Amino acid sequence: MTAQPMSPASPTSPAPGPPKAPAATGTGRRRFDGARRLTYLTLLAVAFFSALPLYYSVVVASRDNAALADVPPPLVPGGNFFANVARVFDTVPFALALANSVIVAGSIALAVMFFSTLAGFAFAKLRFRGRNALLLLTVATMMVPTQLGIIPLYMLMVKLEWTGTLYALIVPALVNAFGVFFMTQYLSRALPTELLEAGRVDGCTTWGLFWHVVLPVARPAAAVLGMLTFMSAWNDYFWPLVVLTPENPTVQVALSTLAAGYVNDYVLGLAGTALGTLPLVIVFGLLGKQIIGGIMQGAVKG
Repeated sequence: MTAQPMSPASPTSPAPGPPKAPAATGTGRRRFDGARRLTYLTLLAVAFFSALPLYYSVVVASRDNAALADVPPPLVPGGNFFANVARVFDTVPFALALANSVIVAGSIALAVMFFSTLAGFAFAKLRFRGRNALLLLTVATMMVPTQLGIIPLYMLMVKLEWTGTLYALIVPALVNAFGVFFMTQYLSRALPTELLEAGRVDGCTTWGLFWHVVLPVARPAAAVLGMLTFMSAWNDYFWPLVVLTPENPTVQVALSTLAAGYVNDYVLGLAGTALGTLPLVIVFGLLGKQIIGGIMQGAVKG
């Protein structure tokens, strides 16, 4: 019996394709859905407990001091919020304090974003003598406690005749070591050197590279840095208390004045706290959109 040769495959028969992935089993899909639900529940719990102190401060600020002794405590806002807010503005110059804090925190945040991005670009992508030593010296200043520089800084403000003015708050904080280090680390990874070389081939100057290439790339990190800097400058208490007068306060100094009475008026203090927290929420909402937009833009390839 002779072996028959195998016939070649028919030209009309479909070519064998790659093996198909096994379909997801019901157990695997249920595990995925369960993990997703657990993630959302965890995020909701974190958001709830994060917003609870702010909500309760609004609840207390909308009532009177007698409501603080209620058992169980009130959980629904009352009808005295605007009356308590009016008392805040009558007790301290809170409108001036809000304006001062907006000017100081906004100026510091913008300056720190600009100068830190500029210095971060230099440390990350430019080659010059002493670069590593300067960066190390900048980072080393972060280890010096701020309180050690209060006395010489105050003496300098007296020499410049800036005590009692906003210059004493803005100028010393125009740039900080954390911002420089943060932007240096971000740009060293997020900014391709080839992109800078292509810009130089096209005849772009160093300033042009910074304005047209570096700033768009640094936008997400700069938004995060600006948000953190704004919050830090807004919440600063010790240095404004030292260098400013009670007639020209910031929000934190004004809030300390509200709580400085012989009998603590908690409703008045929490009404001022709710007002002082509102600009931070607005800034977070605005810069949060910039952060998400920058991340989504960086995720698109093409």
